[in-house]
Amino acid sequence: MASRSFELESVDLLAAAAQGEPGQRRFFLVARSGAETMTLACEKFHVQGLVTRARQLLEERELAEEKEVTAVNDPPLGEPDWAVGELGLGYHDSRRRFVIVAREVQPEAEGEVEGESEDPPASLLEPGELDEPASGTESEAATARVWVTPEQVRNFVEQAELVLAAGRPTCQYCGLPIDPAGHPCPASNGSRPVF
Repeated sequence: MASRSFELESVDLLAAAAQGEPGQRRFFLVARSGAETMTLACEKFHVQGLVTRARQLLEERELAEEKEVTAVNDPPLGEPDWAVGELGLGYHDSRRRFVIVAREVQPEAEGEVEGESEDPPASLLEPGELDEPASGTESEAATARVWVTPEQVRNFVEQAELVLAAGRPTCQYCGLPIDPAGHPCPASNGSRPVF
């Protein structure tokens, strides 16, 4: 059964969320437009990448002005609609809005070696290029397009950074996460755990 696709033109809420203990957390992207709520399961690197790209676009477009950020409470989480495979962010000049474009994760096609896809990653695509899937299995993949204002993107960045920071602390030497039992730090050649 095909998953549901989303086209949210005007959202009331855009937030990142995480459930679970640090080191075992599951991440989500949540958007709400009126009575319609979209919850997408994603990886931590998706949220980190979205935050990084949002900051870049805000600066490039000179939209990073300092305004008071509206606090976002923890978004209500239900069962995720689907899991994100590709995630991108762009800015539409004539609409003066950002668009987040997501595509559902799909199992590898038979005979296709991971990393040898002829399609560019979604982060390199223009928003309109995800409208028509290029290959057979991707035609079944659900997509989501979420249109948000620069202010909503600034709020999302601040809120998502708080969610990301609530995880495991990072090692000051190598930048990897430190588990409660420590971790074998590559900077110390893994000879003793760093706590």
